[in-house]
Amino acid sequence: MRPIASQLLGKTGVGGSRLNPATAALLLFLYLGFSPSVATCPPYCLCASDIISCSGRNLSALPSDLPSYATRLDLSHNTITVLPVDWISQPFERLATLVLSRNSIGRLEVNTFAVTPHLIHLDLSSNQLTVLNSSIFTGLKNLKELLLFGNQIIQINPGAFSDLYSLQRLYLSGNRLTAFPLGLYWEPGGPRNLTFLDLSYNKLSKVPIQSLLSLTRQGGIYLQENPLVCDCALLALLEYWMWKQYRPLVDFRHGYPCRDDSGLGSECSQELVSDMPLEVQTFQVEPGKLLKVPCPGLASSAQERQEVFWLTPKTVVNSSTYDPSDHLIVFPNGTLEIRGALIEDSGTYRCVAARGRQYDPSESLEVNVVVGNLSTASASGLAHSSSTEHFNTAFTTLASCVVSIILVLLYLYLTPCRCRDNRGSRGCGGRAIILCSDPREVESGQRRSNGKRVAFLEPQAEDSDIGGLKTPAINLGHVTTEGILKNGSRTVGQTFTDAAHMA
Repeated sequence: MRPIASQLLGKTGVGGSRLNPATAALLLFLYLGFSPSVATCPPYCLCASDIISCSGRNLSALPSDLPSYATRLDLSHNTITVLPVDWISQPFERLATLVLSRNSIGRLEVNTFAVTPHLIHLDLSSNQLTVLNSSIFTGLKNLKELLLFGNQIIQINPGAFSDLYSLQRLYLSGNRLTAFPLGLYWEPGGPRNLTFLDLSYNKLSKVPIQSLLSLTRQGGIYLQENPLVCDCALLALLEYWMWKQYRPLVDFRHGYPCRDDSGLGSECSQELVSDMPLEVQTFQVEPGKLLKVPCPGLASSAQERQEVFWLTPKTVVNSSTYDPSDHLIVFPNGTLEIRGALIEDSGTYRCVAARGRQYDPSESLEVNVVVGNLSTASASGLAHSSSTEHFNTAFTTLASCVVSIILVLLYLYLTPCRCRDNRGSRGCGGRAIILCSDPREVESGQRRSNGKRVAFLEPQAEDSDIGGLKTPAINLGHVTTEGILKNGSRTVGQTFTDAAHMA
Protein backbone atom coordinates (compact mmCIF):
# COMPACT_ATOMS: atom_id res chain seq x y z
CA MET A 1 0.00 0.00 0.00
CA ARG A 2 2.77 2.43 0.86
CA PRO A 3 4.56 2.27 -2.54
CA ILE A 4 1.26 2.93 -4.32
CA ALA A 5 0.51 5.87 -2.04
CA SER A 6 3.92 7.35 -2.61
CA GLN A 7 3.42 7.09 -6.34
CA LEU A 8 0.04 8.77 -6.17
CA LEU A 9 1.45 11.59 -4.07
CA GLY A 10 4.00 12.25 -6.76
CA LYS A 11 1.43 12.51 -9.56
CA THR A 12 -0.49 15.54 -10.65
CA GLY A 13 -4.13 15.86 -11.60
CA VAL A 14 -5.66 16.44 -15.01
CA GLY A 15 -4.11 19.41 -16.79
CA GLY A 16 -1.09 19.41 -14.52
CA SER A 17 -2.96 20.55 -11.37
CA ARG A 18 -2.01 19.18 -7.98
CA LEU A 19 -4.23 16.94 -5.84
CA ASN A 20 -6.66 18.74 -3.54
CA PRO A 21 -5.80 18.84 0.20
CA ALA A 22 -8.45 16.30 1.22
CA THR A 23 -7.21 13.73 -1.27
CA ALA A 24 -3.63 14.39 -0.22
CA ALA A 25 -4.49 13.91 3.46
CA LEU A 26 -6.32 10.66 2.65
CA LEU A 27 -3.34 9.34 0.75
CA LEU A 28 -1.04 10.39 3.59
CA PHE A 29 -3.12 8.38 6.11
CA LEU A 30 -2.97 5.41 3.75
CA TYR A 31 0.77 5.78 3.51
CA LEU A 32 1.12 5.85 7.32
CA GLY A 33 -0.99 2.70 7.69
CA PHE A 34 -4.22 4.23 9.08
CA SER A 35 -7.60 3.44 7.68
CA PRO A 36 -9.83 6.47 6.96
CA SER A 37 -12.46 5.38 9.52
CA VAL A 38 -9.89 5.32 12.29
CA ALA A 39 -7.92 8.47 11.66
CA THR A 40 -10.52 10.93 10.33
CA CYS A 41 -11.64 13.66 12.75
CA PRO A 42 -15.31 14.69 12.36
CA PRO A 43 -15.74 18.24 11.04
CA TYR A 44 -17.81 19.30 14.06
CA CYS A 45 -15.13 18.17 16.57
CA LEU A 46 -11.68 19.29 17.55
CA CYS A 47 -8.92 16.72 17.55
CA ALA A 48 -5.56 17.30 19.20
CA SER A 49 -3.32 14.27 19.32
CA ASP A 50 -5.35 11.65 21.26
CA ILE A 51 -7.90 14.15 22.65
CA ILE A 52 -11.24 14.64 20.89
CA SER A 53 -13.65 17.39 21.91
CA CYS A 54 -17.17 17.64 20.48
CA SER A 55 -18.41 19.84 23.33
CA GLY A 56 -21.08 22.48 22.75
CA ARG A 57 -21.99 21.39 19.19
CA ASN A 58 -25.73 20.97 19.84
CA LEU A 59 -25.50 17.27 19.03
CA SER A 60 -28.73 15.34 19.63
CA ALA A 61 -27.15 11.94 19.03
CA LEU A 62 -23.75 10.45 19.57
CA PRO A 63 -21.56 10.58 16.45
CA SER A 64 -20.69 7.16 15.09
CA ASP A 65 -17.61 8.15 13.07
CA LEU A 66 -15.35 9.07 15.96
CA PRO A 67 -11.71 7.98 15.75
CA SER A 68 -11.01 5.08 18.08
CA TYR A 69 -7.47 6.13 18.95
CA ALA A 70 -8.65 8.74 21.48
CA THR A 71 -7.79 8.55 25.17
CA ARG A 72 -10.13 11.42 26.11
CA LEU A 73 -13.52 12.12 24.52
CA ASP A 74 -15.56 15.17 25.52
CA LEU A 75 -19.23 15.21 24.46
CA SER A 76 -20.48 17.61 27.11
CA HIS A 77 -22.90 20.53 26.63
CA ASN A 78 -24.99 18.89 23.91
CA THR A 79 -28.59 17.64 23.69
CA ILE A 80 -27.99 13.87 23.71
CA THR A 81 -30.99 12.06 25.22
CA VAL A 82 -30.10 8.37 25.14
CA LEU A 83 -26.97 6.26 25.21
CA PRO A 84 -27.68 3.11 23.15
CA VAL A 85 -25.54 -0.01 23.10
CA ASP A 86 -24.29 0.63 19.55
CA TRP A 87 -23.46 4.28 20.10
CA ILE A 88 -20.04 3.68 18.54
CA SER A 89 -19.19 1.44 15.61
CA GLN A 90 -15.95 0.09 17.05
CA PRO A 91 -14.49 -0.26 20.55
CA PHE A 92 -12.40 2.46 22.14
CA GLU A 93 -9.47 0.38 23.34
CA ARG A 94 -7.48 3.36 24.60
CA LEU A 95 -10.24 5.61 25.93
CA ALA A 96 -9.60 6.52 29.59
CA THR A 97 -11.87 9.57 30.07
CA LEU A 98 -15.41 10.00 28.76
CA VAL A 99 -17.27 13.25 29.50
CA LEU A 100 -21.05 13.27 28.88
CA SER A 101 -22.04 15.99 31.33
CA ARG A 102 -24.60 18.72 30.60
CA ASN A 103 -26.75 16.66 28.25
CA SER A 104 -30.32 15.34 28.49
CA ILE A 105 -29.52 11.64 28.97
CA GLY A 106 -32.41 9.97 30.77
CA ARG A 107 -31.65 6.30 30.19
CA LEU A 108 -28.64 4.00 30.13
CA GLU A 109 -28.92 0.58 28.54
CA VAL A 110 -27.18 -2.56 29.71
CA ASN A 111 -23.71 -3.05 28.20
CA THR A 112 -23.63 0.54 26.99
CA PHE A 113 -20.03 0.89 28.10
CA ALA A 114 -18.82 -2.47 26.85
CA VAL A 115 -17.06 -0.60 24.02
CA THR A 116 -14.93 1.34 26.54
CA PRO A 117 -13.34 -1.45 28.64
CA HIS A 118 -10.39 0.66 29.85
CA LEU A 119 -12.36 3.67 31.03
CA ILE A 120 -11.03 5.26 34.24
CA HIS A 121 -13.07 8.49 34.50
CA LEU A 122 -16.75 8.69 33.53
CA ASP A 123 -18.69 11.94 33.85
CA LEU A 124 -22.49 11.67 33.57
CA SER A 125 -23.26 14.68 35.75
CA SER A 126 -26.06 17.19 35.10
CA ASN A 127 -28.27 14.90 33.05
CA GLN A 128 -31.80 13.54 33.58
CA LEU A 129 -31.16 10.06 34.95
CA THR A 130 -33.87 8.91 37.35
CA VAL A 131 -33.18 5.20 37.92
CA LEU A 132 -29.93 3.28 37.90
CA ASN A 133 -30.81 -0.18 36.65
CA SER A 134 -28.86 -3.34 37.25
CA SER A 135 -25.66 -3.96 35.27
CA ILE A 136 -25.69 -0.62 33.45
CA PHE A 137 -21.97 -0.21 34.15
CA THR A 138 -20.99 -3.73 33.12
CA GLY A 139 -17.52 -3.93 31.67
CA LEU A 140 -16.04 -0.98 33.53
CA LYS A 141 -13.73 -2.99 35.75
CA ASN A 142 -11.02 -0.34 35.61
CA LEU A 143 -13.25 2.64 36.39
CA LYS A 144 -12.00 4.65 39.38
CA GLU A 145 -14.15 7.80 39.32
CA LEU A 146 -17.86 8.08 38.49
CA LEU A 147 -19.69 11.43 38.45
CA LEU A 148 -23.49 11.24 38.71
CA PHE A 149 -24.25 14.46 40.57
CA GLY A 150 -26.89 16.87 39.35
CA ASN A 151 -29.30 14.24 38.03
CA GLN A 152 -32.76 13.25 39.26
CA ILE A 153 -31.94 9.80 40.60
CA ILE A 154 -34.58 8.53 42.99
CA GLN A 155 -33.76 4.82 42.94
CA ILE A 156 -30.69 2.61 42.70
CA ASN A 157 -31.59 -0.97 41.86
CA PRO A 158 -29.55 -3.91 43.20
CA GLY A 159 -26.52 -4.66 41.07
CA ALA A 160 -26.37 -1.19 39.52
CA PHE A 161 -22.69 -0.88 40.41
CA SER A 162 -21.68 -4.45 39.64
CA ASP A 163 -18.37 -4.85 37.82
CA LEU A 164 -17.04 -1.61 39.33
CA TYR A 165 -14.32 -3.41 41.27
CA SER A 166 -11.84 -0.54 41.09
CA LEU A 167 -14.22 2.33 41.84
CA GLN A 168 -12.76 4.71 44.42
CA ARG A 169 -14.79 7.93 44.13
CA LEU A 170 -18.54 8.17 43.55
CA TYR A 171 -20.42 11.48 43.30
CA LEU A 172 -24.20 11.25 43.86
CA SER A 173 -24.77 14.76 45.14
CA GLY A 174 -27.79 16.79 44.07
CA ASN A 175 -30.18 13.92 43.37
CA ARG A 176 -33.44 12.76 44.97
CA LEU A 177 -32.33 9.71 46.91
CA THR A 178 -34.37 8.91 50.02
CA ALA A 179 -32.49 5.74 51.04
CA PHE A 180 -28.81 5.28 51.71
CA PRO A 181 -27.30 3.00 48.99
CA LEU A 182 -25.88 0.51 51.46
CA GLY A 183 -25.79 -2.25 48.82
CA LEU A 184 -23.00 -0.31 47.18
CA TYR A 185 -20.67 -1.78 49.81
CA TRP A 186 -21.83 -5.34 50.31
CA GLU A 187 -23.36 -6.52 47.02
CA PRO A 188 -21.25 -9.03 45.05
CA GLY A 189 -19.24 -7.45 42.27
CA GLY A 190 -19.47 -3.97 43.76
CA PRO A 191 -16.64 -1.59 44.67
CA ARG A 192 -14.01 -3.02 46.97
CA ASN A 193 -12.01 0.11 47.74
CA LEU A 194 -14.53 2.95 47.74
CA THR A 195 -12.89 5.79 49.68
CA PHE A 196 -15.14 8.72 48.72
CA LEU A 197 -18.95 8.88 48.56
CA ASP A 198 -20.81 12.17 48.14
CA LEU A 199 -24.51 11.98 49.05
CA SER A 200 -25.00 15.63 49.90
CA TYR A 201 -28.09 17.58 48.77
CA ASN A 202 -30.39 14.57 48.57
CA LYS A 203 -33.59 13.65 50.42
CA LEU A 204 -32.15 11.37 53.09
CA SER A 205 -33.99 11.51 56.41
CA LYS A 206 -32.38 8.47 58.04
CA VAL A 207 -29.01 6.83 57.59
CA PRO A 208 -27.69 3.46 58.88
CA ILE A 209 -25.66 4.67 61.87
CA GLN A 210 -24.10 1.32 62.73
CA SER A 211 -22.98 0.75 59.14
CA LEU A 212 -21.64 4.30 58.86
CA LEU A 213 -19.50 3.82 61.96
CA SER A 214 -17.90 0.85 60.25
CA LEU A 215 -17.68 2.30 56.74
CA THR A 216 -16.17 5.64 57.71
CA ARG A 217 -13.10 3.85 59.04
CA GLN A 218 -11.91 3.40 55.45
CA GLY A 219 -13.18 6.51 53.67
CA GLY A 220 -15.19 9.71 53.64
CA ILE A 221 -18.98 9.88 53.30
CA TYR A 222 -20.51 13.33 52.81
CA LEU A 223 -24.09 13.77 54.06
CA GLN A 224 -24.48 17.53 54.46
CA GLU A 225 -27.64 19.33 53.35
CA ASN A 226 -29.93 16.32 53.82
CA PRO A 227 -33.16 16.57 55.89
CA LEU A 228 -31.83 14.21 58.58
CA VAL A 229 -34.16 13.55 61.51
CA CYS A 230 -32.56 13.99 64.92
CA ASP A 231 -32.56 10.99 67.21
CA CYS A 232 -30.16 9.67 69.80
CA ALA A 233 -28.28 7.53 67.30
CA LEU A 234 -27.68 10.40 64.88
CA LEU A 235 -26.61 12.76 67.66
CA ALA A 236 -24.20 10.12 68.90
CA LEU A 237 -22.75 9.77 65.41
CA LEU A 238 -22.29 13.52 64.94
CA GLU A 239 -20.66 13.90 68.36
CA TYR A 240 -18.30 11.03 67.62
CA TRP A 241 -17.38 12.46 64.22
CA MET A 242 -16.60 15.81 65.79
CA TRP A 243 -14.38 14.15 68.37
CA LYS A 244 -12.57 12.24 65.62
CA GLN A 245 -12.31 15.45 63.55
CA TYR A 246 -13.97 13.61 60.69
CA ARG A 247 -13.27 15.78 57.66
CA PRO A 248 -16.69 15.51 55.92
CA LEU A 249 -18.36 16.82 59.08
CA VAL A 250 -15.73 19.36 60.14
CA ASP A 251 -15.63 20.99 56.72
CA PHE A 252 -19.44 21.19 56.41
CA ARG A 253 -20.59 21.25 60.02
CA HIS A 254 -23.18 23.95 59.27
CA GLY A 255 -24.72 21.71 56.63
CA TYR A 256 -25.99 19.17 59.20
CA PRO A 257 -29.08 20.82 60.64
CA CYS A 258 -31.15 18.18 62.41
CA ARG A 259 -34.87 18.17 61.80
CA ASP A 260 -36.11 17.41 65.31
CA ASP A 261 -39.44 15.71 64.57
CA SER A 262 -39.28 13.34 67.51
CA GLY A 263 -38.27 15.69 70.32
CA LEU A 264 -35.57 13.31 71.49
CA GLY A 265 -32.63 15.65 71.24
CA SER A 266 -32.70 16.86 74.84
CA GLU A 267 -33.44 13.42 76.33
CA CYS A 268 -30.51 11.57 74.81
CA SER A 269 -27.87 13.00 77.10
CA GLN A 270 -29.53 13.39 80.51
CA GLU A 271 -27.38 10.89 82.37
CA LEU A 272 -23.72 11.92 82.49
CA VAL A 273 -21.12 10.80 85.00
CA SER A 274 -19.48 14.20 85.32
CA ASP A 275 -17.96 17.00 83.33
CA MET A 276 -14.44 15.82 84.12
CA PRO A 277 -12.18 15.20 81.10
CA LEU A 278 -12.41 11.65 79.81
CA GLU A 279 -9.24 9.59 80.05
CA VAL A 280 -8.25 6.28 78.51
CA GLN A 281 -8.87 3.35 80.85
CA THR A 282 -7.51 -0.20 80.66
CA PHE A 283 -9.48 -3.33 81.61
CA GLN A 284 -7.83 -6.71 82.00
CA VAL A 285 -9.46 -10.15 82.13
CA GLU A 286 -8.33 -13.75 81.97
CA PRO A 287 -9.22 -15.79 78.84
CA GLY A 288 -12.64 -17.40 79.07
CA LYS A 289 -13.86 -15.05 81.78
CA LEU A 290 -16.56 -12.37 81.67
CA LEU A 291 -15.67 -8.69 81.45
CA LYS A 292 -17.94 -5.65 81.82
CA VAL A 293 -16.71 -2.36 80.38
CA PRO A 294 -18.65 0.85 81.18
CA CYS A 295 -19.09 3.50 78.49
CA PRO A 296 -16.86 6.51 79.25
CA GLY A 297 -18.89 9.54 80.31
CA LEU A 298 -22.21 7.76 80.85
CA ALA A 299 -23.95 6.90 84.09
CA SER A 300 -24.79 3.30 84.93
CA SER A 301 -28.54 3.91 85.15
CA ALA A 302 -30.50 2.71 82.13
CA GLN A 303 -32.08 5.08 79.65
CA GLU A 304 -34.90 3.98 77.44
CA ARG A 305 -34.15 6.17 74.46
CA GLN A 306 -30.38 6.14 74.73
CA GLU A 307 -28.70 4.15 71.95
CA VAL A 308 -25.08 3.22 72.46
CA PHE A 309 -22.65 1.83 69.91
CA TRP A 310 -19.36 0.12 70.60
CA LEU A 311 -16.67 -0.01 67.92
CA THR A 312 -14.71 -3.17 68.65
CA PRO A 313 -11.52 -4.25 66.86
CA LYS A 314 -13.62 -6.49 64.59
CA THR A 315 -17.18 -5.17 64.38
CA VAL A 316 -19.74 -2.63 65.61
CA VAL A 317 -22.40 -3.59 68.15
CA ASN A 318 -25.20 -1.53 69.70
CA SER A 319 -27.70 -1.63 72.50
CA SER A 320 -30.77 -1.93 70.27
CA THR A 321 -29.89 -5.46 69.12
CA TYR A 322 -29.68 -7.19 72.49
CA ASP A 323 -29.17 -10.95 72.24
CA PRO A 324 -28.16 -12.82 75.42
CA SER A 325 -26.41 -15.51 73.37
CA ASP A 326 -24.01 -13.13 71.65
CA HIS A 327 -20.33 -12.96 72.47
CA LEU A 328 -20.50 -9.15 72.76
CA ILE A 329 -23.53 -7.50 74.37
CA VAL A 330 -24.31 -3.81 74.85
CA PHE A 331 -26.78 -3.04 77.63
CA PRO A 332 -29.17 -0.06 77.46
CA ASN A 333 -26.99 1.85 79.93
CA GLY A 334 -24.03 1.56 77.55
CA THR A 335 -22.06 -1.13 79.38
CA LEU A 336 -20.28 -3.59 77.10
CA GLU A 337 -20.16 -7.20 78.25
CA ILE A 338 -17.60 -9.60 76.79
CA ARG A 339 -18.54 -13.21 77.47
CA GLY A 340 -15.90 -15.90 77.28
CA ALA A 341 -13.13 -13.44 76.50
CA LEU A 342 -10.66 -14.50 73.81
CA ILE A 343 -7.10 -13.38 73.23
CA GLU A 344 -8.14 -11.75 69.95
CA ASP A 345 -10.65 -9.60 71.84
CA SER A 346 -7.75 -7.49 73.09
CA GLY A 347 -7.55 -4.04 71.55
CA THR A 348 -9.02 -0.55 71.56
CA TYR A 349 -12.77 -0.13 72.03
CA ARG A 350 -14.68 3.10 71.36
CA CYS A 351 -18.04 3.98 72.90
CA VAL A 352 -20.33 6.13 70.74
CA ALA A 353 -23.27 7.72 72.56
CA ALA A 354 -25.00 11.08 72.72
CA ARG A 355 -23.45 12.87 75.68
CA GLY A 356 -24.53 16.38 74.76
CA ARG A 357 -21.13 18.00 75.06
CA GLN A 358 -18.10 19.04 73.08
CA TYR A 359 -14.84 17.20 73.62
CA ASP A 360 -11.36 18.56 73.99
CA PRO A 361 -8.62 16.96 71.89
CA SER A 362 -7.10 15.57 75.10
CA GLU A 363 -10.28 13.70 76.02
CA SER A 364 -10.88 10.15 74.93
CA LEU A 365 -13.89 7.96 74.26
CA GLU A 366 -11.71 4.87 74.11
CA VAL A 367 -10.86 2.04 76.50
CA ASN A 368 -8.17 -0.60 76.23
CA VAL A 369 -9.11 -4.24 76.78
CA VAL A 370 -6.41 -6.76 77.66
CA VAL A 371 -7.28 -10.46 77.64
CA GLY A 372 -4.58 -12.43 79.49
CA ASN A 373 -1.36 -10.96 80.81
CA LEU A 374 0.17 -7.89 79.24
CA SER A 375 2.85 -9.83 77.36
CA THR A 376 0.25 -12.10 75.77
CA ALA A 377 -1.97 -9.19 74.84
CA SER A 378 0.93 -7.29 73.33
CA ALA A 379 1.45 -10.19 70.95
CA SER A 380 -2.13 -9.99 69.72
CA GLY A 381 -4.71 -7.27 70.29
CA LEU A 382 -3.03 -4.13 71.50
CA ALA A 383 0.23 -4.85 69.75
CA HIS A 384 -1.62 -5.55 66.54
CA SER A 385 -3.33 -2.16 66.61
CA SER A 386 -0.01 -0.38 67.07
CA SER A 387 2.33 -2.80 65.30
CA THR A 388 3.24 -0.24 62.68
CA GLU A 389 4.29 2.31 65.30
CA HIS A 390 6.36 -0.28 67.20
CA PHE A 391 8.06 -1.38 64.02
CA ASN A 392 8.87 2.18 63.07
CA THR A 393 10.34 2.89 66.51
CA ALA A 394 12.49 -0.26 66.52
CA PHE A 395 13.65 0.32 62.98
CA THR A 396 14.56 3.94 63.73
CA THR A 397 16.54 2.91 66.81
CA LEU A 398 18.41 0.19 64.92
CA ALA A 399 19.18 2.54 62.04
CA SER A 400 20.46 5.18 64.48
CA CYS A 401 22.79 2.65 66.11
CA VAL A 402 24.17 1.49 62.77
CA VAL A 403 24.78 5.06 61.60
CA SER A 404 26.47 5.92 64.90
CA ILE A 405 28.81 2.95 64.61
CA ILE A 406 29.70 3.84 61.03
CA LEU A 407 30.40 7.46 61.97
CA VAL A 408 32.63 6.36 64.85
CA LEU A 409 34.61 4.05 62.56
CA LEU A 410 35.00 6.79 59.98
CA TYR A 411 35.96 9.18 62.74
CA LEU A 412 38.67 6.86 64.02
CA TYR A 413 40.18 5.45 60.84
CA LEU A 414 39.60 8.03 58.11
CA THR A 415 40.78 11.20 59.85
CA PRO A 416 42.80 13.24 57.27
CA CYS A 417 45.49 14.31 59.78
CA ARG A 418 47.75 11.43 60.82
CA CYS A 419 50.44 11.10 63.44
CA ARG A 420 53.91 11.70 62.17
CA ASP A 421 57.34 10.89 63.53
CA ASN A 422 58.85 14.11 62.21
CA ARG A 423 58.99 16.60 65.03
CA GLY A 424 58.93 19.49 62.62
CA SER A 425 55.64 18.52 61.03
CA ARG A 426 52.47 19.78 62.66
CA GLY A 427 49.89 18.34 60.24
CA CYS A 428 46.71 20.40 60.50
CA GLY A 429 48.07 22.85 63.03
CA GLY A 430 46.56 20.96 65.94
CA ARG A 431 43.00 22.00 65.15
CA ALA A 432 41.90 18.48 64.21
CA ILE A 433 41.68 15.37 66.32
CA ILE A 434 45.04 13.58 66.34
CA LEU A 435 45.09 9.78 66.25
CA CYS A 436 48.29 8.43 67.77
CA SER A 437 49.73 5.30 69.21
CA ASP A 438 51.29 5.22 72.63
CA PRO A 439 53.57 8.28 73.07
CA ARG A 440 56.46 5.91 73.85
CA GLU A 441 55.98 4.25 70.48
CA VAL A 442 55.76 7.62 68.71
CA GLU A 443 59.09 8.67 70.12
CA SER A 444 60.73 5.37 69.16
CA GLY A 445 59.31 5.50 65.64
CA GLN A 446 57.20 2.39 66.12
CA ARG A 447 53.51 2.18 65.16
CA ARG A 448 50.91 -0.41 65.77
CA SER A 449 47.39 -0.70 64.43
CA ASN A 450 46.00 -1.22 67.90
CA GLY A 451 46.10 0.96 70.99
CA LYS A 452 44.99 4.17 69.23
CA ARG A 453 44.16 7.11 71.43
CA VAL A 454 42.12 10.25 70.80
CA ALA A 455 43.21 13.64 72.15
CA PHE A 456 41.49 17.01 71.65
CA LEU A 457 44.34 19.49 71.35
CA GLU A 458 44.41 23.27 71.43
CA PRO A 459 44.81 25.32 68.23
CA GLN A 460 48.48 25.83 67.43
CA ALA A 461 50.28 28.56 65.58
CA GLU A 462 50.99 27.92 61.92
CA ASP A 463 54.52 27.07 60.74
CA SER A 464 56.78 29.99 60.12
CA ASP A 465 57.29 29.04 56.51
CA ILE A 466 53.60 29.43 55.83
CA GLY A 467 52.91 32.68 57.56
CA GLY A 468 53.52 34.72 60.63
CA LEU A 469 52.88 33.35 64.10
CA LYS A 470 49.27 33.49 65.19
CA THR A 471 48.03 33.84 68.71
CA PRO A 472 46.12 30.72 69.82
CA ALA A 473 42.43 31.32 70.32
CA ILE A 474 42.50 29.28 73.53
CA ASN A 475 45.57 28.72 75.68
CA LEU A 476 45.42 25.29 77.27
CA GLY A 477 49.14 24.88 77.84
CA HIS A 478 48.69 24.39 81.52
CA VAL A 479 46.16 21.60 81.15
CA THR A 480 47.56 18.13 81.55
CA THR A 481 46.41 15.18 79.55
CA GLU A 482 45.91 12.91 82.50
CA GLY A 483 42.74 10.95 81.95
CA ILE A 484 42.84 11.60 78.20
CA LEU A 485 45.77 9.54 76.97
CA LYS A 486 46.12 6.19 78.61
CA ASN A 487 48.27 3.21 77.71
CA GLY A 488 46.96 0.26 79.57
CA SER A 489 48.98 0.25 82.78
CA ARG A 490 49.91 3.89 83.15
CA THR A 491 48.53 7.39 82.54
CA VAL A 492 50.57 10.03 80.87
CA GLY A 493 50.55 13.02 83.15
CA GLN A 494 53.03 15.49 81.81
CA THR A 495 52.09 18.78 80.19
CA PHE A 496 52.49 18.93 76.43
CA THR A 497 54.84 21.76 75.73
CA ASP A 498 57.00 20.09 73.14
CA ALA A 499 55.66 20.01 69.61
CA ALA A 500 56.75 16.39 69.27
CA HIS A 501 54.04 15.35 71.68
CA MET A 502 51.39 17.03 69.60
CA ALA A 503 52.65 15.96 66.18
